[in-house]
Amino acid sequence: MVRETGLVTNREWTGQSVFNRRFEWGPCGATALTPATVVVVDVLRFTTAVEAGTSQGAAIYPYRWLDDSANEFARSIGAIVANGSIPRGPSLSPISLLMLRANEMVVLPSPNGSTCAVLAAQTGATVVAACLRNASAIGRALRDHNETITVIACGERWPDGSLRPSLEDLLGAGAVLSHLGGTPSPEARSAIAAWRDAEKNIGERLATCFSGQELISRGLTDDVNYASEVDASAVVPILRDGAFRAGDNELDRYGDE
Repeated sequence: MVRETGLVTNREWTGQSVFNRRFEWGPCGATALTPATVVVVDVLRFTTAVEAGTSQGAAIYPYRWLDDSANEFARSIGAIVANGSIPRGPSLSPISLLMLRANEMVVLPSPNGSTCAVLAAQTGATVVAACLRNASAIGRALRDHNETITVIACGERWPDGSLRPSLEDLLGAGAVLSHLGGTPSPEARSAIAAWRDAEKNIGERLATCFSGQELISRGLTDDVNYASEVDASAVVPILRDGAFRAGDNELDRYGDE
């Protein structure tokens, strides 16, 4: 039994319920708080890839697994799977998705970013894809939104499948939260503080962190550089009808609440 402290009960602190700007990690976090709006952050590389694809007018369908079911799903909607099997075809590389054309449809499997986006959508939340490139644009779109917003740092995976909290997603979440106003939870404030500490040398932080080094070792330095371009994009990708698309008036109503 948890004693009442005069502040919050066990259930309340689990949900950060006295704050309207919240921060959590990974797939469990994407469903634990079930707020009105969830912003997913997977800087290296899912949400940066979503920004790249939607900036070209494409529709990006998150999908949890890169297996035969992804191919079946893509065929059912007339889309292609981003798996890099087509020469110079789409993959999780944001650079590859810059080659898309308006109205193309791509299924983008990912065990981290896609999974968090799909699980958050299943709760009924409005889901937005954020990265360093569009952090301030998303902040502007959502800042006057009076309902609860949770920012999810998707993280990576250890070999055993467990969540590996990742620096780049912590920083990306902090960047978004720094523009959201409202009443941030202690967790959100800590993410903002991490971002403030890193923002002046973010390129170096991304290039030298665990995930950045992994990508660079695979010859994907351009992806890391692209992801490091803070506030280079005004695109706000919103998950609608199963796909992320560049936002139009979908979020404008928030400013009137």
